[in-house]
Amino acid sequence: MEEEEEAIGILDRILEDEDVFASEELEPETPSSPDLCSPFLVSVKGESDSEKGLVMRKLVLSGFLASEEIYINQLEALLLPMKPLRATATTSQPVLTIQQIETIFYKIQDIYEIHKEFYDRLCPSVQHWDNKVTVGHLFQKLASQLGVYKAFVDNYKVALETAEKCSQSNAQFHDISEDLKVKGPKDSKDCLASVSMEALLYKPIDRVTRSTLVLHDLLKHTPTDHPDYPLLQDALRISQNFLSSINEDIDPRRTAITTPKGETRQLVRDGFLVELSEGSRKLRHVFLFTDLLLCAKLKKTSVGRHQQYDCKWYIPLADLVFPSPEELEPTPQVHMVPEHEIEDVKSKISAIKSEIQKEKKASRGQSRAIERLKKKMFEHESWLLLNTPTIPFRIHNKNEKSYLFLLSSDYERSEWREAIQKLQKKDLQAFVLSSVELQVLTGSCFKLRTVHNIPVTSNKDDDEPLGLYGFLHVIVHSAKGFQKSANLYCTLEVDSFGYFVSKAKTRVFRDTTEPQWNEEFEIELEGSQSLRILCYEKCYDKSKLNKDNNEIVDKIMGKGQIQLDPQTVQTKNWHMDVIEMNGIKVEFSMKFTSRDMSLKRTPSKKQTGVFGVKISVVTKRERSKVPYIVRQCVEEVEKRGIEEVGIYRISGVATDIQALKAAFDANNKDILVMLSDMDINAIAGTLKLYFRELPEPLLTDRLYPAFMEGIALSDPAAKENCMMHLLRSLPDPNLITFLFMLEHLKRVAEKEPINKMSLHNLATVFGPTLLRPSEVESKAHTNLASDIWSHDVMAQVQVLLYYLQHPPISFSELKRNTLYFTTDV
Repeated sequence: MEEEEEAIGILDRILEDEDVFASEELEPETPSSPDLCSPFLVSVKGESDSEKGLVMRKLVLSGFLASEEIYINQLEALLLPMKPLRATATTSQPVLTIQQIETIFYKIQDIYEIHKEFYDRLCPSVQHWDNKVTVGHLFQKLASQLGVYKAFVDNYKVALETAEKCSQSNAQFHDISEDLKVKGPKDSKDCLASVSMEALLYKPIDRVTRSTLVLHDLLKHTPTDHPDYPLLQDALRISQNFLSSINEDIDPRRTAITTPKGETRQLVRDGFLVELSEGSRKLRHVFLFTDLLLCAKLKKTSVGRHQQYDCKWYIPLADLVFPSPEELEPTPQVHMVPEHEIEDVKSKISAIKSEIQKEKKASRGQSRAIERLKKKMFEHESWLLLNTPTIPFRIHNKNEKSYLFLLSSDYERSEWREAIQKLQKKDLQAFVLSSVELQVLTGSCFKLRTVHNIPVTSNKDDDEPLGLYGFLHVIVHSAKGFQKSANLYCTLEVDSFGYFVSKAKTRVFRDTTEPQWNEEFEIELEGSQSLRILCYEKCYDKSKLNKDNNEIVDKIMGKGQIQLDPQTVQTKNWHMDVIEMNGIKVEFSMKFTSRDMSLKRTPSKKQTGVFGVKISVVTKRERSKVPYIVRQCVEEVEKRGIEEVGIYRISGVATDIQALKAAFDANNKDILVMLSDMDINAIAGTLKLYFRELPEPLLTDRLYPAFMEGIALSDPAAKENCMMHLLRSLPDPNLITFLFMLEHLKRVAEKEPINKMSLHNLATVFGPTLLRPSEVESKAHTNLASDIWSHDVMAQVQVLLYYLQHPPISFSELKRNTLYFTTDV
């Protein structure tokens, strides 16, 4: 009876949130955490690779050890109710049966003991760190015990199901399983955290992946002649084989599809479009015939069989209508892929392009490796083609239903709409195709199609140009040919990774037939081959709100496209051209600056201004913590630009930016008046230009290699430790200004539903601006333009994104604390 009462008493105390962590049986004494507070030795000139490797090894291990302590605490919290539950199982008041307990807590005790022993042996090695310390044998032993994890994983689903059923049938167990108490790290302010049993049961599965990532990081920073190297290699091999064995159900690669055309009918246009069907994106091949629109997908066929299309739906053009904005039903919820996933895929594509170029040089253009790389690039580019379009294009059958496509460019939407409306001017009759007629028509699509391949660069011939990397300077001068006065503006688009992106927008020229914009823009090119200019009439009627994207629909007056010929564009002089569109002529000029030229940071010869002058000099002269130019531009953007669509992404007018630059350099007394009158994109562009023209980046040349190493760390705890030490190593003016900008960019991102600028968008814009090293520092990196984009730039974006996604960072806290723990294990 006494044993029964004691067990029930412990369970009651768990439910009453009492501190039951003093039990010696449940919590053997944990050694104190290692001293992780030694300052991070940043990479400086003259420091040997072995010294840097030693620092990075300790950094990785310190972070991992901190997360290992948290993991052990989580396992303890999971084990805490097990003993009293087991004791009550044989009493008159059982909470769970012995079998249920063994199923739910299967192998947890064994896993706890393995990691407790690993922690106790690794801790002193890190505490007494020097170049003779070896830890490979510890990781090798940990990897050799992964069989316990295999047993846990095999039982995991049953454990969860059992816990859920028991929770539903027993209120006492439900309360216990929803509120387990986990101790924080010894130096943490938080004593206990409340976590559900379901969340804790997942931790062992997550932990194997974490250990594998740490092994990657350790190997990267361990010399090949170090005694740890072969042991760590062996541990990594075992861990990877284990992960492969439990991750066999990898998502199958999506197969690309699409293409149809007419027989007795004439095929007018065909192409690949993304259809939103049953809540998911589908890549379709859409065929426009003289009397109908047909949407198809490519059938899956066995090897050697002739490929065919499968008709998804068709609409006779006589029945096809474009509903007006006020007639539209609300669009079904569209799943938007997070920006960081899109940018990650872009990074992979760029890296593969670089590998292909290197492989071509090594093998003279012929190798199986090139084919494998091209296949991988095709998969990534096809994924982008499917997941990036966001512009809605709705087609309605007046007798039946609506269909919704998502396009990447207003240009394409206009082309499809215009082609359909042109055909509808003829005398068309409604009809219904018999199943045989539809089969014959769909069967002819493969033969009649004009667009044979998905429009991605991996489908292009080897001798086709890869496109331009760098900056295109465009001046939109004027336009002629309008029949009546209107409020007119232009947008500029360039292709990037197989689809088009809007990059710049002129101001609206009011009530005119001959707008004179004379506005200059700087557009970043990422393997671009074409420039598009679209001319719009601005609509101010709010009743024309489009329910598909909650934006007022402006009327396209004309559009045109030109190829970016490297021979023509890559000269130092401006090249003037004219685009003709529907009787309208738009006059513009352009010139191109390659990426390696744009990497230069040129110090100002005049130290009296602010552009091109060290930030420490400016703040000392102004007696300020953050440069005046930064404070004023940020204030103006937050006052009237924070809801501007594409703020910081849409280019400002270059002449306005230069005027503001001159005013700030001269300390013009009228600068506040200028700011209040200036277009907000020009103010945003001035702020970007200030950081871009600093003689060294805000995050400094000296620390740049360390930032690149820190962001590449796989283990979150080690990365946190490293990235915070790096911030602490910045000069105070740089650090204070950086933290000021972080908070500003976070506030901008809070308005993402309106301004369409996510944290990742902002990191993409500002990452290279705040981190790109000076010319001297970057010379070693300037090989291929695509190399620079794929490696340096993407890493710069990731560094800024890391800090943007981090909880608020206080200058005083940062300087006071010497360690940041991550509690997410």
